[in-house]
Amino acid sequence: MISPAPASSPATPSSPLRVGLVGYGLAGSVFHAPLIAASPDLVLDTVSTGNPERAERARAAHPGVRVAGSADEVLARAGELDLVVVASPNKTHVPVATAALEAGLPVVVDKPLAATAAEARALAALAEDRGLLLSVFQNRRWDNDFLTLRALIAEGALGEVQRFESRFERWRPQPKGGWRESGDPAEIGGLLYDLGSHVVDQALVLFGPVVRVYAESDVRRPGAEADDDTFLALTHANGVRSHLWVSATTAQLGPRFRVLGQEAGFVKYGLDPQEAALREGRRPGAGGGRGWGFEPGGCGAGSAPASPR
Repeated sequence: MISPAPASSPATPSSPLRVGLVGYGLAGSVFHAPLIAASPDLVLDTVSTGNPERAERARAAHPGVRVAGSADEVLARAGELDLVVVASPNKTHVPVATAALEAGLPVVVDKPLAATAAEARALAALAEDRGLLLSVFQNRRWDNDFLTLRALIAEGALGEVQRFESRFERWRPQPKGGWRESGDPAEIGGLLYDLGSHVVDQALVLFGPVVRVYAESDVRRPGAEADDDTFLALTHANGVRSHLWVSATTAQLGPRFRVLGQEAGFVKYGLDPQEAALREGRRPGAGGGRGWGFEPGGCGAGSAPASPR
């Protein structure tokens, strides 16, 4: 049952949008709920989780929030909400997003939006038919290093880019198990659907459509079931080549970005600090957000002119 909360009414043009958050695991509790709560234009109205411990953590972290036991309970109150954010396990993204759109609510879906392009297109068609927003949560478009790189490319500081290298690499020799590492296709697990969503999205944002794809996707760790070491080579329509790595088996990490242009290059080591800050309980905005998003000294970012031709 939904825990008691003061009566509410839908948002007005001058009031914050009331958000229903479906799922309070890693994505819901670390990324979505804190960022929703930090925005003056949003209010976290309801969180759904069937896990009693997570429910208590949600109440403690967000006093006054309603807690529902399922997505169905959230959508039963569609008339009192303005937006639904789907942060539940991957296999639920399409059915929950479909139900939310059919209930008349705009939807933001954590990546991956769907397991197949056909399912994604069907969701987009439903949203268009209903005149509703459907968006994918692509938080890595706001990473400091990505924004820096995007600005350098836009101002021509690197010259014509020839090769873009991007890595999300980790050293996790022992599988953790759970649906994210399940070999069951219905679970939509593996790194290609997880971290791969970020590196592919960033490459498309920077360099546009792709005309050719080459991939190596492997299951390397003993006991692992889903891909844990994947490489993608993309050839963009404009001629840029993107080489993308996502891995849990990398004992020696490579640069986060290495970009080679005709006039200069850009290299960045280490991940953007915002995820670590959220995991530590820090929040953007006033108070705990002081210094939010700043890279520590010695992060290894830099560019240099290309060698003389």
